[in-house]
Amino acid sequence: MTTRESMPYDVVIVGGGVAGLGAAIRLKQMNAELEVCVLEKGSEIGAHILSGAVVDPKALDELLPDWRDDDCPMAETPVTDNWHWTLSAKGKFAMPHIMMPPFMSNDGNYTGSLGSLCRWLAEKAEGLGVEIFPGFPAAEVLYNDDGSVKGVATGDMGVAADGSHKADYQPGMELHGKYTLFAEGARGSLTKQLKAKFDLEANCEPQVYGLGMKELWDIDPAKHVPGRVLHTQGWPLSENDAWGGGFLYHQANGQVALGFVVALDYANPYLFPFEEFQRWKQHPEIRSILEGGKRVSYGARVINEGGWQSVPKLTFPGGALIGCSAGFVNVPRIKGSHTAMKSGMLAAEAVAAAIASDRANDEVVDYETTLRSSWIADELQKVKNAEPAVAKFGGALGTVIAGADMWMRTLKIGLPITMKHHRDCDQTMRADLFKPIQYPKPDGVISFDRLSSVFLSNTNHEEDQPCHLQLKDPDVPLKINLPVYAGPAARYCPAGVYEYVGVEEGAEPKFVINAQNCVHCKTCDIKDPTQNINWVTPEGGGGPNYPNM
Repeated sequence: MTTRESMPYDVVIVGGGVAGLGAAIRLKQMNAELEVCVLEKGSEIGAHILSGAVVDPKALDELLPDWRDDDCPMAETPVTDNWHWTLSAKGKFAMPHIMMPPFMSNDGNYTGSLGSLCRWLAEKAEGLGVEIFPGFPAAEVLYNDDGSVKGVATGDMGVAADGSHKADYQPGMELHGKYTLFAEGARGSLTKQLKAKFDLEANCEPQVYGLGMKELWDIDPAKHVPGRVLHTQGWPLSENDAWGGGFLYHQANGQVALGFVVALDYANPYLFPFEEFQRWKQHPEIRSILEGGKRVSYGARVINEGGWQSVPKLTFPGGALIGCSAGFVNVPRIKGSHTAMKSGMLAAEAVAAAIASDRANDEVVDYETTLRSSWIADELQKVKNAEPAVAKFGGALGTVIAGADMWMRTLKIGLPITMKHHRDCDQTMRADLFKPIQYPKPDGVISFDRLSSVFLSNTNHEEDQPCHLQLKDPDVPLKINLPVYAGPAARYCPAGVYEYVGVEEGAEPKFVINAQNCVHCKTCDIKDPTQNINWVTPEGGGGPNYPNM
């Protein structure tokens, strides 16, 4: 049996996003003597970070009040102009701002790269003495004899696809903490295990998700309006009884960040989220902005959309969930960075107080109590029925009902109703109930194919390693998913990881997993109708390498 080395810390943080880094900084602000480490599965901080992003600075103002004057990249582009369009196939309807509750305004917000913000936060954390380990994914939760969380272990390096040890084999490292904070982002692999072990979702609705796909474009300088923010809804998803929407943000350096979010509760297994994104870019209003420009980056990631009623129990002996591991996204605002960071700060304050009282590996219930009476709770409770209203009643009527509910809650006359959710995988219907959707071929100018897109994500994995996309039953893809659901994995994955080879040729079909293409979006782990795919961490540093997404 291989012996793993171990390192002791006061607090171990899994994930180098805004929640994890916010927690690390707050811990050192509370007590500079605390030993704090952050594990990040990406090759560097920010390598796996993908978000629109329009950031509400509320939490950042609390954490580092001088950030605007401290070379923070997010300060470069304040929002100056806010548009919201409902699209038809050829036209648009601009929604008047007066129709929206005041909290939907983007006044005072900033648009920029969340990955660059994380790199800046990492510098601040390291300056305070936080140890950050990029390229070391936490692959296993460790437990004490009493069942409390002891820490985590990083994955082994140098393991061949057949499980044998290669010449460069190195066993993982154990990191032990008095407390461990899990900030893995949406659908974290260890978070999923913790939810099951401690039954953290016993008293909440199931989490639901959207798939967000994003591109960066250098556009014609004459068309660039720094700080302009655009959101769209309606077409093209309205044609297939699905919902979601697009965004286009004019950011620094003549670039726009644009993307498309598809709610993963869609019923039609022939729906192809990536192709819907490419169709959206061909809308005359969107295409007119992109023409003459050049696409420079691509990526994808799922987004929590369950809202307040899907927030699980946050604490368990020895640890807690923070950020998108728990799910604090405000869906109507399309924002979650500020709530994620604040949750990390609140957890840090509770953990620091516990350690100061000579406690360790117990349940820090103060974190949950404080969070559920914080401005995070106030904000998410106002919008808790927005997502399920649209999911239940469709994009048009659902938007009206969601808007009415948000207005009533803003005016403190909300109805005492909390709408429910249904797991995304359960919403997929049989293929024989639908007709296949014919998508146009990419033109290579505005629309593109998946493989050329994945190339721009700089995704790379060591090929000779165990597949990190595990099939619980290898027969299910061909015996159930293909005949019943027309093989939806070949479409819902935005990176072309899954293929059914031989189907069109009439040959014996074969299910192929191109794990090297994986951008770690987690869609397969969520949308697979039989829940047969389990996403686990690959060898350290594998995955996308986003420069400024």
